[in-house]
Amino acid sequence: MEVIDTDLPEVKILVPQRFRDLRGFFCETWNERRLAEAGIGCRFVQDNQSVSAHPGTIRGLHLQRPPHAQAKLVRVGCGRIFDVAVDARPDSPNFGRWTAVELSAENGRQLFIPAGFAHGFCTLEADTEVLYKASAFYSAPHEAGVLWSDPDLAIPWPVDPGSAILSDNDRRHPPLAKLAPC
Repeated sequence: MEVIDTDLPEVKILVPQRFRDLRGFFCETWNERRLAEAGIGCRFVQDNQSVSAHPGTIRGLHLQRPPHAQAKLVRVGCGRIFDVAVDARPDSPNFGRWTAVELSAENGRQLFIPAGFAHGFCTLEADTEVLYKASAFYSAPHEAGVLWSDPDLAIPWPVDPGSAILSDNDRRHPPLAKLAPC
């Protein structure tokens, strides 16, 4: 598995090796031992899946507060996404910085997002399936979010803000500067 650095040192792109033949391909999407050797020592306790019917669907920016903060490993089973990680750790020298990568079923890339980062994505194709592992169980009282269109973050989402499809909850998230401290 190839591990690629991003603009944020803790966020990594993982590219599993695909073994192709006339049937298609096989790949190992997670191997705890191999990733620990690459500096990613994380145990996952929950798998999540979302399917978005329309391009321009935005989910996020979401995070879980301690003690239920979650690291995530995100991949796409079908379709394509613009995937974003924002450093939401107030004591971090990279607080407020973000990185983005296109993940797709075709490119097979995965994004490792450490605990303390907000995560969100925009679908680029219809019927996009996103699968991700989480290092802590979901806890509703510890759920938080950052406004996807926060002007201070200036994330260049690949959708016109007026046509983005969002949940009511995601529309109500505060900007990062107003996120209550953990």
